[in-house]
Amino acid sequence: MSDPQFPQWLHYVSIVSLALGFLCAGVILFQVRRHPPHMKVMAWVWPLCALFGSVLWLWLYRQAEGGGRHAGHEAHSGGGHHAGNGHAGHHRHASDPTWLSVAKGASHCGAGCTLGDILAEWLAFAVPGIAVALGWHSLFAEKTFAVWILDYVLAFAIGIAFQYFAIVPMRKLSPGKGIAEAVKADFLSITSWQVGMYGVMALGQFAWFRPAYGSVAQVDGVEFWFLMQVSMLAGFVTAYPVNWWLVKAGVKEAM
Repeated sequence: MSDPQFPQWLHYVSIVSLALGFLCAGVILFQVRRHPPHMKVMAWVWPLCALFGSVLWLWLYRQAEGGGRHAGHEAHSGGGHHAGNGHAGHHRHASDPTWLSVAKGASHCGAGCTLGDILAEWLAFAVPGIAVALGWHSLFAEKTFAVWILDYVLAFAIGIAFQYFAIVPMRKLSPGKGIAEAVKADFLSITSWQVGMYGVMALGQFAWFRPAYGSVAQVDGVEFWFLMQVSMLAGFVTAYPVNWWLVKAGVKEAM
């Protein structure tokens, strides 16, 4: 496979976009160390999502956590727990509008997808036999499609873990019940996120990069990860309405 001949402007845009993502993630990490979120798993979710969402997720973090003000308030008020059946709206910050609560819920699966995709892409890059075992050459002519299987498996597992550690403390569930509820809450959410991400990634690689620059972007190039950032934003767009419905239907906790 020949190396793509990317233009300099795209190379520099990719570098700036990735650097901004890391910078925003670093700012959030600094903030959550000073003001730990009431929901502890969000200390991982916010910076992971900032890797692709950069300033947008820094803004969402500040809207949701208020620079630590929400965490401090809830710590003194018992965490904002109310009697009820554990369905939608049960543990949401009183001041959080629905759109923000849904965005926080979608960010759980976004963080899982981000970490899962990073791990999967680098594993398949370092060990090409993984992609072969998942169907490259036998089922798929494109390595990308085989790696997407691993992407989904890892994203699903990590996303469910994030959801588990969010709802188990809130609802005081047993481990078995917590896993079942996490799967029920996030299966459609994670799947809808990955659908949006895969769609834009495929368009970028096969409808833009290959025709324009001679080949798809490789994992060890900044253009690949810039496209992944854009694709993750598309994943948020496709997952957001699904999360809204899951919260309204009481399948998923409002965060």
